[in-house]
This record gives sequence, C-alpha cells and structure tokens, in this order.
Amino acid sequence: MHLKRKVEIAVISDVHLGTFGCHAKQLLTYLNSIEPKTLILNGDIVDIWQFKKRYFPKSHLSVIKKIMDFAANGTEVIYITGNHDEMLRKFAETEIGNISIVNKLVLNLDGKKAWFFHGDVFDISIQNAKWLAKLGGYGYNTLILLNRLVNWCLDKLGKERYSLSKKIKNSVKGAIKYINDFEKVATDLAIENGYDYVVCGHIHQPKRIIKENKHGKTMYLNSGDWVENFTALEYQFKRWKIYNYNKDKLSPFFADGDLKDMDVKDLITAITIVEQPTKKKSKP
Repeated sequence: MHLKRKVEIAVISDVHLGTFGCHAKQLLTYLNSIEPKTLILNGDIVDIWQFKKRYFPKSHLSVIKKIMDFAANGTEVIYITGNHDEMLRKFAETEIGNISIVNKLVLNLDGKKAWFFHGDVFDISIQNAKWLAKLGGYGYNTLILLNRLVNWCLDKLGKERYSLSKKIKNSVKGAIKYINDFEKVATDLAIENGYDYVVCGHIHQPKRIIKENKHGKTMYLNSGDWVENFTALEYQFKRWKIYNYNKDKLSPFFADGDLKDMDVKDLITAITIVEQPTKKKSKP
C-alpha cells in the first residue's frame, strides 16, 4: 500500500466536469495521492453551462465520488462557487456534514489571513470600469449579480456568455494585459483589506508570486486548471506551493482501476448515504 501525502490544504479549481476538455482521470490520480485536512474547490468544478451536451463519463462521476469520500472520511470540503457553476450560489452558506458551499472564504493560516474566491466577479468590471472592481472588497455579492445580469442579457440576445478565461485564450495579443489586470485588481484589494494571501482560479493561469504596491504586499496564488495545466495549490508547513501533475506522474495512483465498475448507481449511493455531521472548525 502506497503512503499518501498529508496536506493541510489542497486547492483545485476550473475542473469543468461535464465537458470534453476536462481531464478527470489525471485529477483523480492526483486526489488519490493526497490526504488533505481541507479541500477547497475554488469554482467551476462542475460546468453547469455545458450540461445540455449530456456528456458526463465515468471518470467525471468518479471525481465527484472521490470528493464525497474525502468528506465522509473527515476532510473539510469547501466548495466556492464560480461562474460555470453559478447555479450553486443559491445554496451559498449551506452545510451538509463536512461539505459547505460559499461564495468566498477567509481563513486564518498560522496567523496570516487568506482570502479565497473564484475570480469571475471581475469579468465585467476589470476592463470596463475599474472602479467597480473596488466593490470586491465590500460588495462581492453585488458584482456576482452584475455579472449574472450581463450574462442573462447575452443569453437573451443569443450571444455567448462572457468569460474572462475564454477571453484570455481567444485573444493571445491581449492575454498578458487581461492577466496582469486581473492580478492587479485582486492583489490591490487584498492589500487594501489586510490579506496576506489572495487565492483565485478562473483565468486558468497557475501562479505564486508576491505583489507589492505603495500600501503593502500580499502573495497572489492561482490554482490554474484541469483542462490545460493540470495544477493545484497545496499549503503545508506554513508555505504554499503549486502542484503540477505533468511534473509528477504519480504512477502508483493511476485512476483507471477505479473506473471499471463506476456508474450512476454508485454516485447516487454515495450522495444519498447520510454521514453523521462532525463539528466544523470556525472560520473568521
């Protein structure tokens, strides 16, 4: 039996289960290799936007089952909503056993404050009205509603919903500017509000960097994605690192064996088993 790595916090985002671009087997291999105290799902785990394609293979079901197994075995699972899974925002602040759904999260990590959010709240504001992004520190839900309204209007007009991550991929020329603007808005707000770490997803660009301005400094972290980069963030021994699957094949944990007998019945069974709720640690 292979020993699993103990991790205090693991952060994954932008998995996009339910789409052809999702690499669920690689993600399952990674999840099988760790034993996290806390698993933070920082948005766009399930791609509800694409559900009409009716594409949800066994490997995708296995990822959901694995996450639920974590929760059943004592891992605190925190699902932070994103834009592709925005339907879950109506369940924000819901807790079921060790699983909770939130729009944003603040944790105290060894005396330092960490601010977690997906990042789609900056989609509309980041290029059109920088002052609107200032609301992120005080009116996060206002920006969520603004983006939802814009995407509703685009739907009614028969146009594609706005996604900053897609904009970056489709516009190579402007990609660096979009990424820099996103990082600047996120880190400026984090510094202004006294956060030592700001942890995002959304733009599919893994990164760990110290950002400074005249008011102070913060560490910007982005968990990347499981569509192109196959990356996650891990916090252990008072430090953050980027995990990169492509640099760590984890052969003892390959997922294929877990998929043979997986079907919808297994998923339904996993979901309907009622676990005894455990007392959750308080979050500031």
